[in-house]
Amino acid sequence: MQLASLSDARLLIVGDVMLDRYWFGDVARISPEAPVPVVKVARSEERPGGAANVARNVVALGAHVGLLSVVGDDEAGRHLQGLLAASGIDVSLHVDPAISTTVKLRVIGRQQQLLRIDFETSPSHEVLRAKLVEFESRLPAYDAVILSDYGKGGLAHIGEMIRMARAAGKKVLVDPKGDDFSKYAGATVVTPNRAELREVVGRWQDDAGLAGKAEALRASLGLEALLVTRSEEGMSLFHGAGAVHEQAVAREVFDVSGAGDTVIATLAVMLAGGAGWADAVHAANVAAGVVVGKLGTAVVSRDELAAALK
Repeated sequence: MQLASLSDARLLIVGDVMLDRYWFGDVARISPEAPVPVVKVARSEERPGGAANVARNVVALGAHVGLLSVVGDDEAGRHLQGLLAASGIDVSLHVDPAISTTVKLRVIGRQQQLLRIDFETSPSHEVLRAKLVEFESRLPAYDAVILSDYGKGGLAHIGEMIRMARAAGKKVLVDPKGDDFSKYAGATVVTPNRAELREVVGRWQDDAGLAGKAEALRASLGLEALLVTRSEEGMSLFHGAGAVHEQAVAREVFDVSGAGDTVIATLAVMLAGGAGWADAVHAANVAAGVVVGKLGTAVVSRDELAAALK
């Protein structure tokens, strides 16, 4: 399909947003206080992460996006709001004074991640209920919904969201977290990675074992499809008409953080733009191959995807 048609796609994203902070520096010595490297920080960078990174990926592909989430009444939340507004995202961040905005601070030395420090608390029930009301009112304006679950508490009402969206005739894509996928029942597609799937269905010995477990899970949850991202083994889509396997795109892997965001964003934009499953999965796989060649939570532009697809 033509990527030009993607600019008509409208995606509503709900989930856990975070601020990704990067401190870049040089490592020239070991600390005299403990056997750890001393990083002399030369520069810092801040990027929207989590569901906000999914939204950035959707915008980079040329589609329209609305983002619904919760932040704290703090510097990180206000900074995140500013970054998202500047990215052209129609953002609605409900402010919960009782929590701190989720921040992931990564210390990078010599192009290697040396340390990650997380700051996070779960949002309150009242704020989440208000977000659910807004979700329902916004639904008619969008073609598809992405529910980006990072396990930070922002999707406490995910079952209701799936039911509302499906009742409104919208495709629902879920990036899952945790060992209980029953809360995602009725979604169009769920996109676990290998480790996430293993946590839910147990281990498998070979491709046939994976197919059996994936198909059983898909049927039990009433999903149209299950997309399993498999790192160096590519990705596999299991749906009613059979399975679609995509080989990994061979390239130097620089950083896999945020690759799942790129996969679900590309898949959603392609499906919302009218692509079939095979084309959508192929584009998502190619986009993932591009983004792992970049440092940190990065995005793939429509031009980059078009060039890579050729």
